[in-house]
Amino acid sequence: MIEVVIDSIRVSLMSQHRVVVLKETSRERFLPIWIGPCEADAITVKLQDMPTPRPLTHDLLKSAIRELGGRIVHIFISELRNEVYYARIVVEVAGDQLEIDSRPSDAIALAVRASCPIFVAESVMEKAAREPDEDIEKETTQGPADGPVDVGRLSAFADFVDTLDLDDLEDSDD
Repeated sequence: MIEVVIDSIRVSLMSQHRVVVLKETSRERFLPIWIGPCEADAITVKLQDMPTPRPLTHDLLKSAIRELGGRIVHIFISELRNEVYYARIVVEVAGDQLEIDSRPSDAIALAVRASCPIFVAESVMEKAAREPDEDIEKETTQGPADGPVDVGRLSAFADFVDTLDLDDLEDSDD
């Protein structure tokens, strides 16, 4: 198991989806996981200590676990299968540890409320984690989630930008 922390939550400009970026604590490896806007907001609200007038769903789950005598030990992103992540919420009750199946986004929202660690399976990190140099290289050849970028189409735009004479802008009376 590899411990990670939340590095950021990013918004896709192409859709309503968000990406939670987890960073490995012991090295510069990042794990991006696509999540829905509601889960992203639930995580962000807690990370930014924004007050809510009533408990959110993840607050309710944390309270229910505590009232039933449990304690959230950690969450574990355990598997990546067919481009779908799977997570487990590890809860201790009366000295026993129970693992509860969860979507990673809900598990992460619960982890920030319980101030518990987030772990990722080594196999998941090997399949999906990125290092900073890889990200920069991919950004130049791939769109966010849409696959390869048509470099030919972009080169026409680059040629246009190269022909602009920005000195003319300074002489303008507008």
